[in-house]
Amino acid sequence: MKVYVISEIFVIDEDQYKKYMKLVPDTIKKYGGKYLVRGGDILNNNLDWTPKGRIIVLEFPSIEKLNLWQNSDEYKPVKKIRLNSSTSQSITIESGGVPF
Repeated sequence: MKVYVISEIFVIDEDQYKKYMKLVPDTIKKYGGKYLVRGGDILNNNLDWTPKGRIIVLEFPSIEKLNLWQNSDEYKPVKKIRLNSSTSQSITIESGGVPF
């Protein structure tokens, strides 16, 4: 079952975060993941949630692949750059019974 990671990212060091943005796509792709949204303009705000940061949506083929990526040797040094250059909040959602 596919899973989706939805994150709101608050960049605190733009130069370091640019390094992260360059390095992370290959690590995601290696584990079957892909970007669905990567920091586009927010077009429709509602009163309950007004994001202030960048919105990222990732798709992985399974929770197992997501976990393998998050704990991989390839991602560990890249993750360190992200943690030093931004803060974030994320949720992971299963696709449920919807066939994609």
